[in-house]
Amino acid sequence: MSDAATPRLSLPYVAAGQAQKHVTVNEGLARLDGLVQPCVVSRTLTDQPPAPADGAMWIRPAAATGADWAAAPAHSLMRFEAGAWEAIAPSAGFTAWIADEG
Repeated sequence: MSDAATPRLSLPYVAAGQAQKHVTVNEGLARLDGLVQPCVVSRTLTDQPPAPADGAMWIRPAAATGADWAAAPAHSLMRFEAGAWEAIAPSAGFTAWIADEG
């Protein structure tokens, strides 16, 4: 067992005696917001969106372009929040609604 994060969703643990616990808790809540009943915009868009809404997600296709998308592994869930992209590696059993496919 990791002392830093949960094994399945990589939610950060709050360490005993940790300063600024709200940062860790908020990071975990933001990750849950994206992973519980996820809805992705598309899994075929190859160009990194220039101005996505906070919380928007895509599945990164194999041939992706853009500074953040090109650096992430193919088929990652690409989640945007607070001006930054987070690449989330899907685990076995993940399902998502793909909006542009219905």
